[in-house]
Amino acid sequence: MGKAHGKRYRSDAAKAPAEPMAIPEAVKVVKQFNQAKFDQTVELAVWLGIDPKQSDQQVRGSISLPHGIGKTKKVVVFCDDAQAEQARSAGATEAGGDELIEKVQGGWSDFDVAVATPAMMRSVSRLGRILGPQGKMPSPKSGTVVEDVVTAVKEYSAGKVEFRNDEGGNVHTPVGKLSFDDDALVGNIEAFLTRVRGIKPVACKGQYIKKVCLSATMTPSVRLAVE
Repeated sequence: MGKAHGKRYRSDAAKAPAEPMAIPEAVKVVKQFNQAKFDQTVELAVWLGIDPKQSDQQVRGSISLPHGIGKTKKVVVFCDDAQAEQARSAGATEAGGDELIEKVQGGWSDFDVAVATPAMMRSVSRLGRILGPQGKMPSPKSGTVVEDVVTAVKEYSAGKVEFRNDEGGNVHTPVGKLSFDDDALVGNIEAFLTRVRGIKPVACKGQYIKKVCLSATMTPSVRLAVE
Protein backbone atom coordinates (compact mmCIF):
# COMPACT_ATOMS: atom_id res chain seq x y z
CA MET A 1 0.00 0.00 0.00
CA GLY A 2 1.16 3.55 -0.73
CA LYS A 3 1.82 6.07 1.99
CA ALA A 4 -1.27 7.98 3.08
CA HIS A 5 -0.97 11.72 2.54
CA GLY A 6 -1.70 14.17 5.33
CA LYS A 7 -4.44 16.77 5.54
CA ARG A 8 -2.20 19.57 4.27
CA TYR A 9 -1.20 17.59 1.17
CA ARG A 10 -4.81 16.58 0.42
CA SER A 11 -5.90 20.19 0.72
CA ASP A 12 -3.19 21.29 -1.69
CA ALA A 13 -3.98 18.46 -4.10
CA ALA A 14 -7.61 19.61 -4.24
CA LYS A 15 -6.40 23.08 -5.28
CA ALA A 16 -3.90 21.86 -7.88
CA PRO A 17 -4.90 22.80 -11.45
CA ALA A 18 -5.92 19.88 -13.64
CA GLU A 19 -4.56 21.39 -16.83
CA PRO A 20 -0.88 21.97 -17.72
CA MET A 21 0.36 25.45 -16.89
CA ALA A 22 3.03 27.80 -18.23
CA ILE A 23 6.21 27.59 -16.17
CA PRO A 24 5.87 30.98 -14.37
CA GLU A 25 2.26 30.21 -13.34
CA ALA A 26 3.18 26.70 -12.19
CA VAL A 27 5.96 28.10 -10.00
CA LYS A 28 3.48 30.48 -8.36
CA VAL A 29 1.04 27.64 -7.65
CA VAL A 30 3.68 25.41 -6.04
CA LYS A 31 4.91 28.30 -3.89
CA GLN A 32 1.35 29.02 -2.72
CA PHE A 33 0.74 25.53 -1.39
CA ASN A 34 0.66 25.26 2.41
CA GLN A 35 4.20 25.74 3.62
CA ALA A 36 6.08 23.22 5.72
CA LYS A 37 8.41 24.44 8.48
CA PHE A 38 11.52 24.08 6.36
CA ASP A 39 12.76 25.42 3.04
CA GLN A 40 11.59 22.69 0.70
CA THR A 41 13.52 21.61 -2.38
CA VAL A 42 11.72 22.28 -5.66
CA GLU A 43 11.93 19.30 -7.99
CA LEU A 44 11.29 18.69 -11.66
CA ALA A 45 10.19 15.34 -13.10
CA VAL A 46 10.45 14.84 -16.86
CA TRP A 47 8.88 11.82 -18.57
CA LEU A 48 10.72 11.10 -21.80
CA GLY A 49 9.59 9.18 -24.86
CA ILE A 50 12.65 6.96 -24.84
CA ASP A 51 13.05 3.22 -24.55
CA PRO A 52 15.12 3.04 -21.35
CA LYS A 53 16.06 -0.58 -22.13
CA GLN A 54 18.05 0.53 -25.16
CA SER A 55 21.63 1.66 -24.54
CA ASP A 56 21.47 4.17 -27.41
CA GLN A 57 18.46 5.91 -25.87
CA GLN A 58 19.92 6.69 -22.44
CA VAL A 59 19.69 10.31 -21.32
CA ARG A 60 22.46 11.36 -18.99
CA GLY A 61 24.33 14.56 -18.33
CA SER A 62 25.09 17.41 -15.96
CA ILE A 63 24.37 21.10 -15.76
CA SER A 64 25.28 24.11 -13.64
CA LEU A 65 21.90 25.78 -13.21
CA PRO A 66 22.08 29.57 -13.56
CA HIS A 67 20.78 30.22 -10.04
CA GLY A 68 22.23 27.17 -8.25
CA ILE A 69 20.10 24.75 -6.24
CA GLY A 70 20.46 26.25 -2.79
CA LYS A 71 22.83 23.68 -1.34
CA THR A 72 26.48 22.71 -1.50
CA LYS A 73 27.81 19.24 -2.24
CA LYS A 74 30.73 17.24 -0.89
CA VAL A 75 33.09 16.42 -3.75
CA VAL A 76 35.98 13.94 -3.85
CA VAL A 77 38.57 13.76 -6.61
CA PHE A 78 40.56 10.77 -7.81
CA CYS A 79 43.75 12.24 -9.24
CA ASP A 80 47.54 12.32 -8.87
CA ASP A 81 49.27 14.02 -5.96
CA ALA A 82 50.03 17.23 -7.86
CA GLN A 83 46.37 17.77 -8.72
CA ALA A 84 45.15 16.62 -5.30
CA GLU A 85 46.45 19.74 -3.58
CA GLN A 86 44.77 21.95 -6.18
CA ALA A 87 41.52 20.04 -5.80
CA ARG A 88 41.51 20.43 -2.02
CA SER A 89 42.25 24.13 -2.36
CA ALA A 90 39.25 24.42 -4.69
CA GLY A 91 37.00 22.85 -2.03
CA ALA A 92 37.24 19.08 -2.45
CA THR A 93 36.43 17.07 0.68
CA GLU A 94 39.12 14.53 -0.25
CA ALA A 95 41.51 14.13 -3.17
CA GLY A 96 44.15 11.60 -4.13
CA GLY A 97 44.88 8.28 -5.81
CA ASP A 98 45.32 4.79 -4.41
CA GLU A 99 44.86 5.77 -0.76
CA LEU A 100 41.52 7.42 -1.51
CA ILE A 101 40.42 4.42 -3.58
CA GLU A 102 41.28 2.12 -0.67
CA LYS A 103 39.38 4.38 1.73
CA VAL A 104 36.24 4.09 -0.41
CA GLN A 105 36.76 0.33 -0.74
CA GLY A 106 36.86 0.22 3.05
CA GLY A 107 33.34 1.61 3.23
CA TRP A 108 33.79 5.39 3.36
CA SER A 109 31.13 7.19 1.33
CA ASP A 110 30.62 10.58 2.99
CA PHE A 111 30.48 12.54 -0.25
CA ASP A 112 27.90 13.47 -2.90
CA VAL A 113 29.95 13.56 -6.10
CA ALA A 114 33.11 11.75 -7.24
CA VAL A 115 35.29 13.33 -9.93
CA ALA A 116 38.23 11.57 -11.61
CA THR A 117 40.89 12.42 -14.15
CA PRO A 118 41.02 10.22 -17.28
CA ALA A 119 44.40 8.87 -16.17
CA MET A 120 42.90 7.58 -12.93
CA MET A 121 39.90 5.79 -14.41
CA ARG A 122 41.65 2.45 -14.85
CA SER A 123 42.28 2.37 -11.08
CA VAL A 124 38.91 3.90 -10.19
CA SER A 125 37.09 1.29 -12.29
CA ARG A 126 37.44 -1.23 -9.47
CA LEU A 127 35.07 0.95 -7.43
CA GLY A 128 32.26 0.37 -9.92
CA ARG A 129 30.43 -2.14 -7.73
CA ILE A 130 30.51 0.31 -4.83
CA LEU A 131 29.93 3.67 -6.48
CA GLY A 132 27.69 2.46 -9.33
CA PRO A 133 24.67 1.56 -7.17
CA GLN A 134 25.12 4.85 -5.28
CA GLY A 135 25.04 6.86 -8.51
CA LYS A 136 28.51 8.24 -7.74
CA MET A 137 30.71 6.46 -10.28
CA PRO A 138 32.70 8.99 -12.35
CA SER A 139 31.63 9.00 -15.98
CA PRO A 140 32.55 11.06 -19.07
CA LYS A 141 28.85 11.24 -19.99
CA SER A 142 27.93 12.87 -16.70
CA GLY A 143 30.86 15.27 -16.82
CA THR A 144 32.71 13.79 -13.85
CA VAL A 145 35.76 12.50 -15.74
CA VAL A 146 37.77 15.64 -16.49
CA GLU A 147 41.29 17.00 -16.82
CA ASP A 148 40.37 20.30 -15.14
CA VAL A 149 39.63 19.09 -11.62
CA VAL A 150 39.65 22.60 -10.11
CA THR A 151 36.75 23.80 -12.26
CA ALA A 152 34.85 20.55 -11.68
CA VAL A 153 35.22 20.81 -7.91
CA LYS A 154 34.02 24.41 -7.88
CA GLU A 155 31.01 23.62 -10.07
CA TYR A 156 29.88 20.49 -8.25
CA SER A 157 30.51 22.00 -4.82
CA ALA A 158 28.23 24.88 -5.80
CA GLY A 159 25.48 22.44 -6.72
CA LYS A 160 26.08 21.37 -10.30
CA VAL A 161 23.38 18.82 -11.08
CA GLU A 162 23.96 15.34 -12.51
CA PHE A 163 21.00 13.54 -14.02
CA ARG A 164 20.14 10.28 -15.77
CA ASN A 165 16.94 8.54 -16.77
CA ASP A 166 15.51 5.81 -14.57
CA GLU A 167 14.01 2.49 -15.68
CA GLY A 168 10.72 4.20 -16.48
CA GLY A 169 12.28 6.79 -18.77
CA ASN A 170 11.96 9.58 -16.21
CA VAL A 171 14.53 12.19 -15.27
CA HIS A 172 14.33 13.86 -11.85
CA THR A 173 16.30 16.89 -10.70
CA PRO A 174 16.26 19.59 -8.03
CA VAL A 175 15.85 23.09 -9.49
CA GLY A 176 16.14 25.18 -6.33
CA LYS A 177 14.37 25.97 -3.08
CA LEU A 178 10.92 27.40 -2.34
CA SER A 179 12.67 30.46 -0.92
CA PHE A 180 14.07 31.28 -4.37
CA ASP A 181 12.57 34.19 -6.29
CA ASP A 182 10.06 33.11 -8.93
CA ASP A 183 12.35 34.30 -11.72
CA ALA A 184 15.25 32.20 -10.40
CA LEU A 185 13.14 29.03 -10.34
CA VAL A 186 11.76 29.75 -13.81
CA GLY A 187 15.28 30.34 -15.12
CA ASN A 188 16.56 27.09 -13.64
CA ILE A 189 13.62 25.08 -15.00
CA GLU A 190 14.02 26.53 -18.49
CA ALA A 191 17.78 25.94 -18.44
CA PHE A 192 17.33 22.31 -17.42
CA LEU A 193 14.69 21.61 -20.07
CA THR A 194 16.89 23.22 -22.71
CA ARG A 195 19.74 20.94 -21.64
CA VAL A 196 17.54 17.84 -21.82
CA ARG A 197 16.26 18.80 -25.26
CA GLY A 198 19.82 19.30 -26.44
CA ILE A 199 20.84 15.72 -25.68
CA LYS A 200 17.88 13.94 -27.28
CA PRO A 201 19.13 10.51 -28.41
CA VAL A 202 19.24 10.14 -32.19
CA ALA A 203 17.53 6.76 -31.83
CA CYS A 204 14.54 8.29 -30.03
CA LYS A 205 11.61 8.64 -32.43
CA GLY A 206 8.30 10.39 -31.90
CA GLN A 207 7.52 12.73 -29.02
CA TYR A 208 10.62 13.20 -26.84
CA ILE A 209 9.33 15.17 -23.84
CA LYS A 210 5.99 13.63 -22.92
CA LYS A 211 5.22 15.16 -19.56
CA VAL A 212 6.86 17.55 -17.10
CA CYS A 213 5.76 18.03 -13.49
CA LEU A 214 6.91 20.49 -10.83
CA SER A 215 6.63 19.93 -7.09
CA ALA A 216 8.32 20.64 -3.78
CA THR A 217 9.36 18.12 -1.14
CA MET A 218 5.99 18.10 0.63
CA THR A 219 3.60 19.27 -2.09
CA PRO A 220 1.53 17.76 -4.88
CA SER A 221 2.85 18.21 -8.41
CA VAL A 222 1.74 20.69 -11.07
CA ARG A 223 2.01 19.75 -14.73
CA LEU A 224 3.91 22.14 -16.98
CA ALA A 225 2.78 23.14 -20.46
CA VAL A 226 5.99 22.44 -22.35
CA GLU A 227 6.82 20.67 -25.60
